[in-house]
Amino acid sequence: MQLHTIPAHARPREKLLNLGPDALSDAELLAIFLRTGVSGMNAVELAQSLLKQNHTLSNLFNASLSDFCTHKGLGEAKYVQLQAVLELSKRYLKERCQRDTLFSSPDAVTDYLSIQLRGLDHEVFMALYVDNQNRLIKDEVLFRGTINAASVYPREVVKAALKYNAASLIFAHNHPSGVAEPSQADKLITKKLQNALALVDINVLDHLIVAGEQCISFAQRGLI
Repeated sequence: MQLHTIPAHARPREKLLNLGPDALSDAELLAIFLRTGVSGMNAVELAQSLLKQNHTLSNLFNASLSDFCTHKGLGEAKYVQLQAVLELSKRYLKERCQRDTLFSSPDAVTDYLSIQLRGLDHEVFMALYVDNQNRLIKDEVLFRGTINAASVYPREVVKAALKYNAASLIFAHNHPSGVAEPSQADKLITKKLQNALALVDINVLDHLIVAGEQCISFAQRGLI
């Protein structure tokens, strides 16, 4: 079915204008991004096919250029456009974290960290430096690779926190395995960092673990 043969009110663009983006399915939103279909499929059908092949939006968005371009209807230009959209999303969420008080907008923090860390095939350990108004000063990747007690250097974290004049920190890292539950090593690292930062009167507000669609908070679990 050609998209122009679908009733106007049911077409993704018109639907978004009339009802807002929340009313659209993943396939309909993706169809707006794709703009056109391919031979035998309109834009919505192509979007549905891509989601079915990739299982989740995250898999599609985090695909490498070579993997992305293997899909019918996708090429380098669409890959560049998508990466630009994702980067804009990251910057928007970071701006919200910098503008808003973190405790009054916890979803913004979770969303921002999730979009930064979800889908990575290697471990990344981040710190968010927070001022005394609970606003984001800066975020920084501290370590890459296998995260364990030996790879985390509390002295370096303390130096960075003092450099940015942070009142508090939020830590976050990802589990590429997809299992979000904190390990004993995660708990040990958090305690080491808490103890080191306490010596210079800097609090650790939370440690979040991102794994697939899950995000686990140490603070909500009572681990901090």
